[in-house]
This record gives sequence, C-alpha cells and structure tokens, in this order.
Amino acid sequence: MRIIFMGTAELACPSLQALCHQAPFRVVAVVTQPDRPKGRDLKLHFSPVKELALREGVPILQPERARDAQFLDRLKAHQPELIVVAAYGQILPPAILELPRFGCLNVHASLLPKYRGAAPIQWAILEDETETGVTIMKMDAGLDTGGILAQAGAVIRAEDDAETLHDRLAKLGAELLVNTVPDYVAGKVAPYPQPVEGASYARKIRKEDGHLDWSLPARSLWNRVRGFTPWPGAFTFEPAAPKPRMLKVWKAEIEAQRIGQPGEVLSADKNGIVVGSGKQALRILSLQREGGRRLSAQEFLAGNDLPPGSQLS
Repeated sequence: MRIIFMGTAELACPSLQALCHQAPFRVVAVVTQPDRPKGRDLKLHFSPVKELALREGVPILQPERARDAQFLDRLKAHQPELIVVAAYGQILPPAILELPRFGCLNVHASLLPKYRGAAPIQWAILEDETETGVTIMKMDAGLDTGGILAQAGAVIRAEDDAETLHDRLAKLGAELLVNTVPDYVAGKVAPYPQPVEGASYARKIRKEDGHLDWSLPARSLWNRVRGFTPWPGAFTFEPAAPKPRMLKVWKAEIEAQRIGQPGEVLSADKNGIVVGSGKQALRILSLQREGGRRLSAQEFLAGNDLPPGSQLS
C-alpha cells in the first residue's frame, strides 16, 4: 500500500517508523514543515520527522503551504492510496483530503471529541483528567471532527508530566495505527461519527501560560507544573533588585496540611519550598533560576536565600 506520511513534531515519529518497518505499508514520501531557524544563532533546524525520514531514506517534501498548487501536483505524482497525518501543523485543503482513494487518517493524542486542537496532551493534564488516549480518525474539513476508526485509552499518572505522557501516547498511537489500517482498507472497520456531547478544544499553549497564578488552588498549580513541563515551563518570580528574578518550577507536590497567603513562602528547607496558594499549598521540589541549572530544592537553598515570608509573584 502506497502511503504518504505528513508530520512534523516528535509525536509523529513512532507512527512514521512503524509504517516504514511493517508490511504491507510502503511510505513513498514524507511531508513535513520547512526547516526553521532556532536558537541564538538562528541556524536552520530539521523537524524530528525530517530527521527520521532522512534516516529511513524516504523522499521528503517541505511545502511552505499545503495549499500550494505545485506541491499538490508533486503529491499527486506519488499516487498515494492513503495519507496518514500526525502532528503536521497545517490544516489540509479538500484537494488533499480527497486525493487518496482511502482518504486521510489522523493520529490524534486524545479521546475525541475531547481536546480537539493543537495541545491535547497538555490540556488533559491541566484539566485534571485521570485518563486520556489516542484516536485514529478519518479526516474531514473540520478541526479534528472526522469519523472515529479506533481509540485506545491511557491512564494519566500522578508522576506524569506533558513529556512523559507525550512519549507514551506517541507509542500507543503508532501501535493503534498499524493495527487499524489493514482492517480499514479491507473494509472490516468503518469510521463512525464523533459524539456531539463532550467536545472540547485544546488551544495552542503560549509561553505566558506558564506563569503561575498563586491565587489558584494548589492542585491547579500542581497540574500546571506537570502540564507545562518541558515547555513553556511553569515559572514564578522571586523578589530581587533591580527587578524580580524568574524561577522555573520543574517538580512540585500538593501540601494539603499547610495554608498561607497566595505566593507566600511558608517554609524553605531540605524537604522543599512550601508556597501558599488559593487553597492548601504547593511544595516545590525542583527548580531553576533564570540563567542557572535545574536543582533540587535542597541544592537551590544551599546557594540561594529564599526565607519564609518572601513573596513570589
């Protein structure tokens, strides 16, 4: 089966790799976003999917816009029977959706219709979900609104952050994809409409979302630390002259037995830095000062003063 794979982010890599190494699939081309400048030197960087495609020896297409007529002609020339999409980053026009005879399938990291959109993994954690999963969907013109072919659930563990959950869901999605496609093309399974009720939208995460609002309950803050790791990172500011200094919070836990004013440092010792919130308190276990390295609370306090009564903002 001739497959074109469209993806950009790390989430897509296990699915691409599974398709490249399992018969009867034949990935005839990979479509990914153009190389982008990154870092202080603004050097062009390949997407994770491009790096994998290069290792697998698969032809690569990198259109600036998926609607570009020249790109569509190149896509047609590969004569795909199926297009698989995972974390590609652009909305596909009808001309692509209708190109292959088996349509376009999407690997989405949520149990649709919950958390349609760009950041389903982060928002599942932020919204205090205990379960999420992956969906194989036949794409339509809407935003993650197509019919469902298969779903698989995954427990969100207390120790999970967005990175660990991402890695599990990426693997789960790849397994579900290669198990679903053969039955789908054989006509053994057909897409069914998403339920009308329970739909929600997971908007793209912004850098400023990581700023901790200490008036929130400790559980919400804990979820933000987990949901925003590794990017954009949960952060707060400590008092300093001439301006407050940013502290990135890597790991924390709820301190149910303590209360205090939101943002007030209640205690700071080898067991962590306890900060008051809108309900209960948050114990910071691992943190990083701007320009420094990630430290345990004990290591941080050995070289930095953050006495009880200090106010984080």
